[in-house]
Amino acid sequence: RRAALGALAAAAAALTWRPEPAAADSAAIPLLPKAIIRKDIEPDPMKYDPADPRLREAANMIQSALNAEDVREEEAIWTKVIQTYANDDAPWVADVVGRSYGNRGNARSRQGRLAEAIEDYNTSISMCPWSGDPVLNRGVALEALGRFDDAIVDYEAVLLAQPEDPAGFNNLGNAYAGKGQWSDAARYYEIAARLAPAFSFAQANLALANYQIGKKNESIKLMRSLLRRYPEFPDMRAALAAALWADGLEAEAENAWLRVADPRYRDRKWLRGERRWPPALADALDALLAVRSVVPA
Repeated sequence: RRAALGALAAAAAALTWRPEPAAADSAAIPLLPKAIIRKDIEPDPMKYDPADPRLREAANMIQSALNAEDVREEEAIWTKVIQTYANDDAPWVADVVGRSYGNRGNARSRQGRLAEAIEDYNTSISMCPWSGDPVLNRGVALEALGRFDDAIVDYEAVLLAQPEDPAGFNNLGNAYAGKGQWSDAARYYEIAARLAPAFSFAQANLALANYQIGKKNESIKLMRSLLRRYPEFPDMRAALAAALWADGLEAEAENAWLRVADPRYRDRKWLRGERRWPPALADALDALLAVRSVVPA
């Protein structure tokens, strides 16, 4: 029983994985059914029959998907779960198959196949209306497509059902950042960081947003605090280098920049388009990379 239920729990946990925004595919994006998360109808997996051989078989397949060596193998196993159990009438089918659609959506999103991913999230939302995970992850896919208003609708649906979900607030901040509304973004990042003090990416996002809205001292203080805890955190190391360069502290900025090992921070398109750094810091990093002095504001 523990093995079967454990695999189901792992499948649910996999849905909370947040992929990096991928390049949009060219396929038409499906309609977006409005998500209303119903926690009051969530099934209790402990009530599933542990002696059901089909459930044990499904649990083994789920574990295989979670242990897949690459994303294509993972996607194929989720597809097999869906095809094998979709027409079963056991009480656990909606839970298992619905979550498998959501997890296959994650695998497709990681491959940049966002239209297909959104179709899977839509199905998962329909089959598992009690789960916030496919709603959250559909929002991430919509962000990757630049559909920030649609993403905001999904994140707000998550927070209506899960009002203390730090990922929901962080992602809501991301969507507002994508719209260039940095004050709103900072507000939501701050809530996420307060709800989950160990959520380093929410704090990093807050540091970036604060810099953009003029709270530069607070921003740099938070960057340094994060780097004391995570010395090789490339986002904050690069951001600190850019902020120091903008303040005219060029030698210190150069020293900070030498510790940034991630080559993506040299890619202007990635930094502004996918990582979505705020303009003020992105401009400062451009100046550092061009060895162009900036007159501190």
